[in-house]
Amino acid sequence: MLGNWGAPGNRTVRTVSAIRSHPAPVTYGLMALCCAIFLIGPASGLSPSYGIGDELLSAQRAYFERWGVVPVELFQGTPRALGTPATALFVHGSWLHLLGNMLFLYVFGAMAEERMGHVEFALFYVGCGYLALLGYAGAHADSAQTLVGASGAISAVLGAFLYLFPKARVTSLFPFLFFLPLRFPAWVVLPFWVSLQWLAAGRASQGPGVAYLAHLLGFSAGFLYAWVRYGRPARVKSPATATEGENQP
Repeated sequence: MLGNWGAPGNRTVRTVSAIRSHPAPVTYGLMALCCAIFLIGPASGLSPSYGIGDELLSAQRAYFERWGVVPVELFQGTPRALGTPATALFVHGSWLHLLGNMLFLYVFGAMAEERMGHVEFALFYVGCGYLALLGYAGAHADSAQTLVGASGAISAVLGAFLYLFPKARVTSLFPFLFFLPLRFPAWVVLPFWVSLQWLAAGRASQGPGVAYLAHLLGFSAGFLYAWVRYGRPARVKSPATATEGENQP
């Protein structure tokens, strides 16, 4: 099953825009790579080589099983299976899945990359993403369902962002308040997001589905990494805003 960002009853996507003094080549490179892989793969539906109808669905299943995490296979210890928590970070299951993840990466990743540096951010992204998917697979070790997507790694970016820039101003559009723009610091908005993931994970009683646990593990790994690595949170030197709007996962 595919990992997404949605939460039951409150499906949202958040964006952050900030004045940045330096480029973020790793963030943009990761976005470009994920988009390119999606466009040439069967999930995009753009390549006629994968066929249509049942033939296309079969190609998609085979593609996800090849590059995604299958928990029951992961712990067999084969080299190919052990590499899937890394390859799965660059595979997405649908257009909305891709666009939602890339939006989060774009708006939160650039500031985190500027703070960490390019090489460290790249290693942080892949390492935390790998650990998030590995932890999810460990919790569902008997499952044959497939997990793909960058959600675990991007959750780690959110965790690091919260620690490094807790006072960054966030403007949220809440569906239940008729999308009124309300501004809150990151230390309010991001823990609220974590709470939604926690509640959703507790209600996911029928085995793997949306990878809420991977979100929580990734967020925790990112926050702990920033805490250990940087100690005292950095001050935000430039204004930051965020927008939160309704979207399907």
